Amino acid sequence: MPSTAQTPPIVAILRGVKPEEILDMAAALVEAGIGAIEVPMNSPDPLVSIGKLCAAYGDKALCGAGTVLTPKVVDEVAGVGGKLIVTPNTDASVIARAVELGLTAMPGFATPSEAFVAVAAGARSLKLFPAGTFGPGHIKAVRDVLPKDVSVYAVGGVGAANLKPWVEAGVAGVGVGGELYRPGYTAEEVSRRAKTLVAAWTAETTR
Repeated sequence: MPSTAQTPPIVAILRGVKPEEILDMAAALVEAGIGAIEVPMNSPDPLVSIGKLCAAYGDKALCGAGTVLTPKVVDEVAGVGGKLIVTPNTDASVIARAVELGLTAMPGFATPSEAFVAVAAGARSLKLFPAGTFGPGHIKAVRDVLPKDVSVYAVGGVGAANLKPWVEAGVAGVGVGGELYRPGYTAEEVSRRAKTLVAAWTAETTR
């Protein structure tokens, strides 16, 4: 599961974060109760940010990279301490390499066929992406045919204001980007947004 045992299953996506601000943003997220943080590889100097993130918060959150497209990048992320590999697509070679290195693979999928390719490659946490395009009903239908030990996360178009139908559809968690962080946000703004999201998740899952 892309989170620690004591935190909600929320993956914070810090697309565009810079190395000089990663620690302040991570501190705000962890303090708010976020247990998984990804730095997309199309951010500025992503491996520098991931290295700093893992060194400072790797014992408090599951940290790693997003938008990982090749096995070579999996190796690079692992080399700086990353433990989480998130992809926007279903690439069996990327998933298999992450699993081989003992990392948590969270590949993106759209169709049942893609989901089963990911599962066959070793993934046990999948992300429907972009979730907002497909809707909660899509996740519910796909979950019915997946192995019971496979978790499905909703990423893209999911946030504090619309968690209810996703939770009812059986998502294991969510990945949230722009609602939590955009370039230019302060750590205080990220903290406020993260606390709102964590509170919303807790409210929807403890009713």
